[in-house]
Amino acid sequence: MMHFEVHGRTDPEAATILLSSGLGGSGTYWTPQIDALSDHFRIVTYDHRGTGRTGGEVPAEGGISAMADDVLEIASALNLETFHFMGHALGGLIGLDIALRKPDLIDRLVLINAWSKADPHSGRCFDVRIELLEKSGVEAFVKAQPLFLYPAAWMSEHQERLARDDAHGVAHFQGKANVLRRIAALRAFDIDSRLGEIGNPVLVLATKDDLLVPYTRSQRLADSLQQSELCLLDFGAHAVNITEPELFNTRLLQFLLPSTQTF
Repeated sequence: MMHFEVHGRTDPEAATILLSSGLGGSGTYWTPQIDALSDHFRIVTYDHRGTGRTGGEVPAEGGISAMADDVLEIASALNLETFHFMGHALGGLIGLDIALRKPDLIDRLVLINAWSKADPHSGRCFDVRIELLEKSGVEAFVKAQPLFLYPAAWMSEHQERLARDDAHGVAHFQGKANVLRRIAALRAFDIDSRLGEIGNPVLVLATKDDLLVPYTRSQRLADSLQQSELCLLDFGAHAVNITEPELFNTRLLQFLLPSTQTF
């Protein structure tokens, strides 16, 4: 069974937003967004299969679609007929897969530093991370992770947090096989020729200083989707929702609540 948590509004009239994190797979990734969304939505966070409190093994076959099936399992458990979906990187690929296969399920879709087809530069980054894991071990892999997530200036100012994150990442490492299967799934994902089939309203949000995913991948999404808004930020890097939460949350709510002018 998938581990998920429900936050925010509990009244039946509340719209639901489901949040899906990236390679790390943890629902706690979205902590900076919970308070901002709680007054407006029922919020569902979850730990991806093979990670966190869900645990288990990532399927050897099925790729991103298998991960999307896990989201559909959660939606079924909550009796959701429709929901907003926000995905970061790999989580965004899950959202795109659902939008293609079950378009009526998703109301509004938010993609953060995501892609329709992996960029060669991202492939180089993943090659380096795999080499670290294979040759230098878990501690080296975990210690290198912030380099791909955060701006250098932000890391300089948050050394204590990074030390805590390193210790937690090693203690709760999802396992080499799961990491390699998740990386293989995101590298194999390719819906570039099918973007025009997606008709849901989409916010495509990217940062120019993202080391892992070139912002041109997000420009490609915005240019090819039927209904899209591109929000391109100068600073914040791959994990912009963590490094620039106030700016991120404001832009997010403007998209999810287009008639609201109170923030």
